[in-house]
This record gives sequence, C-alpha cells and structure tokens, in this order.
Amino acid sequence: MSIAQLDNSYEFPHPTNALAEPNGLLAFGGDLSAERLQVAYYEGIFPWYSPDEPPLWWSPDPRAVLIPGELHTGRTLRRFIRKHSYQITVNYAFDDVIYNCAQRQEGTWIVPDVQKGYQTLHKEGLAHSIEVWYGHQLVGGLYGVCVGTLFCGESMFSKMENASKCAFVAFYYHFLRHGGQLFDCQVLNHHTESLGAKNIPRDKFLQHLYQLRRQSLQSGCWSVQRLDL
Repeated sequence: MSIAQLDNSYEFPHPTNALAEPNGLLAFGGDLSAERLQVAYYEGIFPWYSPDEPPLWWSPDPRAVLIPGELHTGRTLRRFIRKHSYQITVNYAFDDVIYNCAQRQEGTWIVPDVQKGYQTLHKEGLAHSIEVWYGHQLVGGLYGVCVGTLFCGESMFSKMENASKCAFVAFYYHFLRHGGQLFDCQVLNHHTESLGAKNIPRDKFLQHLYQLRRQSLQSGCWSVQRLDL
C-alpha cells in the first residue's frame, strides 16, 4: 500500500488508511502551516519527520493516552514534589519551550518550519506551553495542541531533575480542573509510561477524539498564570 501525497487542499486521508509498517504513516508532503496543523489534529493526525525528509504525517495504532485518574506519581517523585523549589507557569514562554525541545537529541525533527507552525498555532490560541522555572532560569517544560477537551502533547524537555515531570503533573491537575478529559501521548515511551500512559486501539482513540473535539474547556485554562504543584 502506498501513502498519499498531500496537495494544497489541507485534506488528509482517513487515519485508518495509515500503514501498519512503519506504524501509522499516513501521508507525506504539504506544509506546516497553522491551518494544516489544525486540520491534522482535529482528525487525530500529527507530523513527525527528520530534517532531510518531506513532512510525514502519522496516526499510529495503538495510540498512547493518559486517562484522567490514572496519573502515576511514584513515591520518589511525590517526595521530590513536596520538597521542590520550582515555579510553574502556563503560556509564559512558548517560543523558548519549543526551542529547548528542539535542542534535545530526540527533538531534531522540530526544524524551524515546525517551530514556526506551532508558534502560529500558539498565537491563535490552539497550542500551549507549560514552563518550569528555577529562579529566573527556564529549566523544563512541555508544549502541545488542545482540541476541545483533549490535549495532544508534542514534546517536553528537562534541564534539571524531574523538571518535565513536574511540568506535566502540575498541568495534569490544572487541565482537569478546567474540564479536560484526555491526554494524547501519541506513542508510548518510557517517560510517558512512567506517568501512567497506556496504549489503546486507534479506533477507540478516534471515538474519544470525535466526541471531545466538540466540547470546550472552562474559561481561564490558557491564560498566562502560575500553577500550584
């Protein structure tokens, strides 16, 4: 089976047309405009590719998610959180967060065009960041895209112990307080699995998406603010 090449219409094939190997590869080409990114996330699709490749678009099966009530914070992390001296904010330094995510070895796919697309999404109120500060220094954070009451996590970084985990834990409770329903972790890895993420079938994820994308968070979720941890 071949994969589709995107044109200028911003239309994607249905996620069930994605390849089984490599798992979830659905289409290639197109641009990283805010309009295309918005359509992609609305349909359960995300970009990921190497700097020497055209944009590749994915919808893997299974899909990694974190379900409310299933966050796992082990004893060591809970002890760290009780003693922490981090300060955590929302949407205070989006550009700095995505830049730092791109500097990680695993973040080499976050090329300038990718950064620009998500920065535009942020200006339109669709992409968001969580920042972790040690004094005046940005030491960790994460960013992603909100679709209704679903948050699609994209990348995170950490320059000090447990900084990205603290960012996620603080954001987890903040998101739920404002009506959030599900966290999309895309592909399961050691970091997200340690926080309680698990795989579910893609069709089940899409069922959640189609329901949650029609819902709205309570006001104030994405205003610039400090979070408690």
